Amino acid sequence: MNIQTPEWVKHAVFYQIFPDRFRRSDQTRHARGIKLKDWGAPPEEQGYQGGDLYGVVDKLDYLKDLGVTAIYLNPIFSAASNHRYNAYNFLEVDPLLGGEAALRALLDEAHQRDMKIILDGVFNHCGRGFWAFHHIMENGGDSPYIDWFHVHDYPLYAYPNDADQKPNYASWWNHASLPKFNTDNPGVRDYIFTVTRHWLEFGADGWRLDVPEEIKDDSFWREFRQVVKSVNPEAYIVGEIWHEAAHWLQGDMFDAVMNYQATGPILTFFGRHNLNKWHNPDMNWQPIDAPRFQKAIETMLGWYDWEINTAQLNMLDSHDMPRALWLVKDDQAALQLSVLCQMTLPGAPCIYYGDEAGLSAGGDPYCREAFPWAKFEAHPHPLHDFYRRATALRHAHPALRTGDLVFLYADGETVAYRRRISGEEALVVFHAGIGKRATLRLSADKLAASTYQSAWPADAGAFTVADGALTLELGPQSALVLVAATG
Repeated sequence: MNIQTPEWVKHAVFYQIFPDRFRRSDQTRHARGIKLKDWGAPPEEQGYQGGDLYGVVDKLDYLKDLGVTAIYLNPIFSAASNHRYNAYNFLEVDPLLGGEAALRALLDEAHQRDMKIILDGVFNHCGRGFWAFHHIMENGGDSPYIDWFHVHDYPLYAYPNDADQKPNYASWWNHASLPKFNTDNPGVRDYIFTVTRHWLEFGADGWRLDVPEEIKDDSFWREFRQVVKSVNPEAYIVGEIWHEAAHWLQGDMFDAVMNYQATGPILTFFGRHNLNKWHNPDMNWQPIDAPRFQKAIETMLGWYDWEINTAQLNMLDSHDMPRALWLVKDDQAALQLSVLCQMTLPGAPCIYYGDEAGLSAGGDPYCREAFPWAKFEAHPHPLHDFYRRATALRHAHPALRTGDLVFLYADGETVAYRRRISGEEALVVFHAGIGKRATLRLSADKLAASTYQSAWPADAGAFTVADGALTLELGPQSALVLVAATG
């Protein structure tokens, strides 16, 4: 099969936003008498802190300056939770986020800046307030919509009195608040595909798909792709699958997945001396050395067609896991090396909102805190400038975006790989060791040029191949990126 992914994704830098916690604007006209949490309230209190889509519009120039070219929004449709993974109306932008007018403003303003907007598609399940589920709650087996869900008996236990009582209908991980759609029902499919088409025609640039492997029906996802690409052939389809996902990445379903299989090796190598304990069944959360890092990355890239590899969504963290800085025990040098690696690997890097402001917290709900704008604008965090320079490096060198990848060295705590396309070669070298320097020699027969200029750090000067090798010295927790023009 001829696999094609959106060309723009290969050159994009994404930024993920949890809308309720990014920025509260003064443009959303809320109904009188509503009560919001204070901005910056502890996230474990849940509730709504009032971030909205106009707040994202307010910060588009900030994001552009950060190097961001695409935004992935967590769910924005009307729902009864701040995370909005339990929508009750997929065809309405939540009024608390500013409604449809706010999304219109965001899309228009983003597109004027050549930025893309990706929406979160939660098509496996809905909220208890979804109109068809509510119809069943009121009518039981007499509801015409009874087959829109997987109902076992009546009445529905939609609000269990006992925390251990499972709902008597299929739901996501037995959460009564998240009834699972019956996607075998043609009416359900029509509804979901209507939603899919509607927001793409409204101007969205693609879909991130929540828990798509819960819909165990390839024909559903093939039809979904046909709907998406019929509206916009360059729309992006990225699925949330934490493990190897070749089944969905053959060119007939998704363009990419959220690439957690890169997240683990990056953080456990560069943060190997300072790792907080964390358990995830899809990741090996133990310190690894350079050879194991090489093996993990090469194995991951070997799963997929190269067209897929260049379109993967590469994150260091997200709303579903602890903050990257927290995972490396606030070792900023380790995080910086991780970010630089993220920016120099195949696939589109994605920054989780607030990482550039030094946010550090454990998993949900702590990783969903409010962006500390007042503190940040008064005293920008040093990580902010680092992120700006790292994204600028990626944007400046095509080889770092679409070039092939070949490992040249991996030993102990030092690793080097090459990215090459016609006209440019980039050498990326990391030393993750703490308190000690590293020296390595790269054989000239593996290189395309005799002279290289330093792209990172910018003041490192020129490096020349001599005596059959390029010799490099690196300080503790440091990196070099060397580039050369090739014939």
